[in-house]
Amino acid sequence: MDDRPNSPRGARERARADVMNELLASARDRLGTDGAANLSLRAVARDLGVSSSAVYRYVESRDALLTLLIVEAYDAAGLVAEEAAAHARAAGTSPAQTWLAVARAVRAWALANPHSFELIYGTPVPGYRAPEDTVAAAVRIWAVIVSIMLEGSDDGSLTPAGPDFDPDGLVTAEVFAFAGMGEPGAVPIETARAVVRSFTLFTSLIGGLTAELFGHLHRVSDDFPGVFDAVIATAAVGVGLHIDLLG
Repeated sequence: MDDRPNSPRGARERARADVMNELLASARDRLGTDGAANLSLRAVARDLGVSSSAVYRYVESRDALLTLLIVEAYDAAGLVAEEAAAHARAAGTSPAQTWLAVARAVRAWALANPHSFELIYGTPVPGYRAPEDTVAAAVRIWAVIVSIMLEGSDDGSLTPAGPDFDPDGLVTAEVFAFAGMGEPGAVPIETARAVVRSFTLFTSLIGGLTAELFGHLHRVSDDFPGVFDAVIATAAVGVGLHIDLLG
């Protein structure tokens, strides 16, 4: 089979990729106007000026299209987090300040892409069940968070305010395997606690963004970035990451 860029196959693949890009762009726009629950392949087809049957040649169902959008959004958020962490580490920042940099970067992405944020972190779409295809993309941001916690544990800068707890059974074996730590029973208890405490970082991040994006801070504050930093830093100190907001 001829795989050269100018071969018939190459041209077909480029044409298909172009249509998929247009289809996803239309679907993203529809998230803003119609909401995820009302996403319709028929409406997307109208936007593209084609028949519904033509769209079905690219995505088999509304749920399949939602899955593509969800994976795209998770990958985008994960990439932002990974790049922010890498940049902060290259600059020699502490794990605590690295977390602040990551949180700020994810906030910037969420503000620029509120409908994508809502799709993956907002109200679940009735009747939609996310397939396994979404997992690898969804855990990218988790991987960044856990890595920051483990860095703090390794360098001794992680000093949790408490409480101590038994981490046994609080995290699935898949999480420890994903983090490259082996079986849960073989993980030191403080390392296991650090992984569990990473939930606090994730929930404070999503909670802080939800409060801002969904209007819960309306007439409560005029400094949303400052409030966000305060929320992130306050939650982080509980798990042992002491963020300097005044330096």
